[in-house]
Amino acid sequence: MANERDKHEPSLAVQRIASISRRPAVRPGPDVISLSSGDPNFETPAYIRQALIDAITEGYTHYTDNQGDPQLRAALAAQLSAGGQSWTPAEVVVTHGGSGAVAASVISTINPGDRVLLPEPTYSLYADLVRFVDAEPIFVQQTADFHLDLDALAAVAPGASMIMLCHPNNPTGVVYSRSELEALAALAEAHDLLVLADEAYDHIVYPGVAFVSTLTIPALRPRLLYCQTFSKTYAMTGWRIGYLAAPEPIVKAAARIHRTFNGTMNAAVQRAALAAVTTPSDGPALRCAEFDRRRQLALDILAGVEGISVNAPDGAFYLFVKSLDGLSSHEMLMAADEFGVAIRAGNEYGPSGEGFVRIAFSSSVQEVQEGVTRLGHMFRTMGGSRHRQTL
Repeated sequence: MANERDKHEPSLAVQRIASISRRPAVRPGPDVISLSSGDPNFETPAYIRQALIDAITEGYTHYTDNQGDPQLRAALAAQLSAGGQSWTPAEVVVTHGGSGAVAASVISTINPGDRVLLPEPTYSLYADLVRFVDAEPIFVQQTADFHLDLDALAAVAPGASMIMLCHPNNPTGVVYSRSELEALAALAEAHDLLVLADEAYDHIVYPGVAFVSTLTIPALRPRLLYCQTFSKTYAMTGWRIGYLAAPEPIVKAAARIHRTFNGTMNAAVQRAALAAVTTPSDGPALRCAEFDRRRQLALDILAGVEGISVNAPDGAFYLFVKSLDGLSSHEMLMAADEFGVAIRAGNEYGPSGEGFVRIAFSSSVQEVQEGVTRLGHMFRTMGGSRHRQTL
């Protein structure tokens, strides 16, 4: 029959993602220096680890509230409200990492055929999730310095459902200004767009740069889906805990989706997250200072390399490096592997990322120094080879 198919064949959702996604399916092997992952090498602070142990001892080993630990949600609502807009625990759902917050947001609000605007380059998970629900990602190239092109967004906004913003940006490290965010809010209001703001790197912003959260833009409040994670700020990547804050009807829908996909969150981990939120600590600032040290180290190593262009990032922990010799993202990715370094192809993050690669400086100082030094040699070698071929 015409509708019969091989029952071992992946679903159409899987096929949609697999046919276009450029996200790597495997992690780098042990024989390479990995500058590909957004996983900082810092240990989770001792007071957070101890809170987990205490929670297990105290019996936090059972199912929890579907929307998340009530005390944790109350603490998060209070933290969110410090941005100037009032938030309630009912407007917060605790999720399986920040990616769980983004996924629950998309699946609970976007329908097949909807158009979702992606200012790019941007985090590659977004396009995959949009395709997962059979909606259409609309890539909107940003300005030459990777800031929002409001005119380009306005041209494609009519009839769209959502805009997804990574701020600070992964992979470019750009931090958007208040004026950009206010203009985006006006555009979203004019076209009735939801605005998903993923601010995973909000505590990794470098000296001289003013970070303005979407939480502080009043016009965004009625349409804001704010996604956050404990991974970057508290060095808790492997703990898999994050949250979504949004208007209560959206949160209830997202909580239903999250429960369907993941069940309830780990009870003891939520208590550790509560300790992270409520315990004063200079840890985030100290880790940001260390990232700044690694950032400068990587920039210094690449400063004398001809044939590439790289700007100092405002935030996050990535360098987005462009080939001036016409090398493709794939060529640089494969060459880096031959030099024993894992990086990410720039076109993973959108069409305008072609010809770029992303280099993470979240590994140890020793790995960053050796890995970026090898990449410097690689760029010199490839640039010289390309020059000889054109003679």
